[in-house]
Amino acid sequence: MDRQPIRVGHGRTWAKAILIGEHSVVYGHPAVAVPLHDLQMRATATPIDGPSWLRSLDYEGPLRKAGHRFACVARAFEVARERSGCLDQSFEVITTSDFPHERGLGSSAASAGAIILAVLDACGRKATREELLPLIHQAEQIAHDRPSGLDAAATTAPSPIRFQSGEMHLLSQRIEGAQLVIADSGVHGSTRVAVGGLRRRYEADPDFYGPRINQLGELTHRSVRALAHGKARILGETMNAAHTVLSEIGVSLDLLDSLARAARRAGALGAKLTGGGLGGCLISLTDSPGAAEDVSAALLEAGAVRTWTYQLRASGTAQ
Repeated sequence: MDRQPIRVGHGRTWAKAILIGEHSVVYGHPAVAVPLHDLQMRATATPIDGPSWLRSLDYEGPLRKAGHRFACVARAFEVARERSGCLDQSFEVITTSDFPHERGLGSSAASAGAIILAVLDACGRKATREELLPLIHQAEQIAHDRPSGLDAAATTAPSPIRFQSGEMHLLSQRIEGAQLVIADSGVHGSTRVAVGGLRRRYEADPDFYGPRINQLGELTHRSVRALAHGKARILGETMNAAHTVLSEIGVSLDLLDSLARAARRAGALGAKLTGGGLGGCLISLTDSPGAAEDVSAALLEAGAVRTWTYQLRASGTAQ
């Protein structure tokens, strides 16, 4: 096959919120995640001469000198060049995002996926989602301690997903009029630190942590049924219960706990941290736009630095 001419390539992914199942998914339980299509990650890859260049967040310079903070990005770039057969071509890679990094919204996987898509596009190559996911996983292994693959799946998914042991299934979502209020705590989280720390605690005291991990798995199954049957209140109750367990196993913060309480007092059906924890974001489930506005205002007053509102969109039969 003749090689396609090199051009400016574009890639796009989006943020995700884990409704329930973070951390327990690492131990083989399911998790439910929602793609946030309105919060996008975009990447461009422009062919250049000389060393490859990166412009991302507050960094601008040679990609090979970007340091550990951008290790996932650098690995994504190399994975894409290997896949496309463009190893001898340098690029200027630029990423822009509608959402903050290190907040549990999947920025690492989203940036990796967008960059991979941009480089492939620049080289005239395509990848299906099934082909893209293992490429993102390769990049994420640099950034996280044994990534589950959930972020890679959710930041490229068209609808809510059930993720377990590397397999993703699209979910039906029957709840009408529900809004997710996403609140940024302003504290940088680290999935690697959170996952690694919990693993060490689990290994040191399996009698304490094992049942709680299993409880998170049971709550996830309950949330899948609530989504499928349009039971917003039951979904909110499972979210509240999950946050309590996540706090018990040491991946929450006092700030996240206080934000959750403020959201519930303001009328949220449920509120919990999302993602790795130790910072990041809180998600709150509300049943109307008015309730979402009340919860958003309460969260900002309680210390959140910003909020977003996302309407859960009804989806069809689960796969």
